[in-house]
Amino acid sequence: MNDHEAVRRQYADEAGLETRRAVWQPTADGRDPVEVAAAVARATGARAVLEVGCGTGVFAERLMADNPHATVIATDQSERLVELTSARGVDARLADVQDLPFADASFDLVAAMWMLYHVSDLDRGLAEIRRVLRPGGRLLAVTNGNEHTADLRRDAGGEPLVTSFSSENGEDALRRHFEHVSREDLATRAVFPDHAAAVGYLDTLQDDVEWRLPYFEGPREYAGHVTVFVAS
Repeated sequence: MNDHEAVRRQYADEAGLETRRAVWQPTADGRDPVEVAAAVARATGARAVLEVGCGTGVFAERLMADNPHATVIATDQSERLVELTSARGVDARLADVQDLPFADASFDLVAAMWMLYHVSDLDRGLAEIRRVLRPGGRLLAVTNGNEHTADLRRDAGGEPLVTSFSSENGEDALRRHFEHVSREDLATRAVFPDHAAAVGYLDTLQDDVEWRLPYFEGPREYAGHVTVFVAS
């Protein structure tokens, strides 16, 4: 998950990201991690916002719409994803979170949506985020837990995906760089319309696994686990 070349290949285009995004549904009581994160961003009243690892720019565009008086900049290591984000009208730039091209204390809010587990040197990336945040600024970081789609992976002959920044270990990592850390955990759901969609989802992860998911008819739901962290 945090091998630089593997991450580069996975996000050379948007196909895998969009395949994964399409299956996710809110919690049983209707809570959506993106909505939770967007509410956090609005509540900060931030005037200068940076999103690192912006993907196709969906959240950066949302930040602009929800915070019309803020300056929003988005970065990613993928040229294609920067291109797609720019097409949404976002100021998008090619950059690595481990070496951000911004001055100290430049931003009130940094958003890292499902991306810190891809950073090869997590502490270096977090230190860079801390550096570009102004005093009192916040990091909004969303990630998955070890049991996120773990039953799907087990059914298909694999193991749960344990990462370097997860619901289980993310708080400890953040506390190495930030004094205050809060969290909200959400039991999301992946709903696959059929067997082919589930296999296609697994294939986007580019694991070194020969997936052998037993065939099933109709839709099937698997449990997810997401945490929204706020650090300052």
